[in-house]
Amino acid sequence: MGLRINDIAPDFTAETTQGTIHFHDWIGDGYAVLFSHPKNFTPVCTTELGAMAGLADEFARRNAKIIGISVDPVESHVKWKEDIRTATGHAVDYPLIGDKDLKVAKLYDMLPAEAGDSSEGRTPADNATVRSVFIIGPDKRVKLTLTYPMTTGRNFDEILRALDSIQLTAKHQVATPADWKQGEDVIITGAVSDEDAIKRFGAFDRILPYLRKTRQPHA
Repeated sequence: MGLRINDIAPDFTAETTQGTIHFHDWIGDGYAVLFSHPKNFTPVCTTELGAMAGLADEFARRNAKIIGISVDPVESHVKWKEDIRTATGHAVDYPLIGDKDLKVAKLYDMLPAEAGDSSEGRTPADNATVRSVFIIGPDKRVKLTLTYPMTTGRNFDEILRALDSIQLTAKHQVATPADWKQGEDVIITGAVSDEDAIKRFGAFDRILPYLRKTRQPHA
């Protein structure tokens, strides 16, 4: 059975480029973004790790920690970080999990149980499904999953946008429409009556009987 939204994110203990972590303890009382890679020294992933490093302050501003994982040992990660900085100009200061025994990849349903127990001899194509992003909330539940093919670099601005929506809608009884960005109008959920909507949001526009929009709440 695969991981679904609102499932508890599996806990684990692993070695990283910043030492041993216990994942749930490491997350603490904020959000976490876990993003995975099939192999070190792969071109698309090199650009992605650098892009994430360049956005580290944006994630921190949202009380979200970032952590990468690749199906290789930590020692290899340390060497890869040098290439990432050369290629992108960004230093990877967030932890990278070493998953040389494939345990975390299997735990998060990115590899099948029969994949073996070692990264040795495996090619990026063997690990092609280890290309997922998980946003995990303070309650340790999965809030979002995205999986990309190896040839398509991830859009981390979209991950930030989704995180903004997740945090906003966790605080208020609203949802965000297609292509929503910070500051734009939001949708009032069906759980809020018209009367309560006026009390909460001041006013709203009824687009359809089931679609009401209002200004984004900030308080």
